[in-house]
Amino acid sequence: QVHLVESGGGAVQAGGSLRLSCVTSGYSGHIEKDSHCMGWWRRSPGKGPEGVALLCVGANSGASYADSVKGRFTISRDNADNTLYLQMTSLKLEDTATYYCAAERWGAWPVASIPVWDTRGQGTQVTVSS
Repeated sequence: QVHLVESGGGAVQAGGSLRLSCVTSGYSGHIEKDSHCMGWWRRSPGKGPEGVALLCVGANSGASYADSVKGRFTISRDNADNTLYLQMTSLKLEDTATYYCAAERWGAWPVASIPVWDTRGQGTQVTVSS
């Protein structure tokens, strides 16, 4: 069973930066270590869930971002440590949310699909203040 654990959330002032981490363990089933997709999504009070960024491992894989974070957030992966990262810069008040890591079988997934992926972590809170 795939297990995801996020960390790195916290409180930061607008314009600041944070890096979120998600450690993956237990690759199994349709989430194969060398062929799968991982992503970040967020949920904030009063707003629906929003896919933020995704990165797939395998053939023809690359990163995709929501328009709201493009140019400010970077998703990356350390294969040696099985860790997914989300580097967030130029944070805005509207980035305040609980951020979740998620995993899915490899495919041409749109970023907007991430919140409904089967496998997800427990979330980490990011609070941006003025």
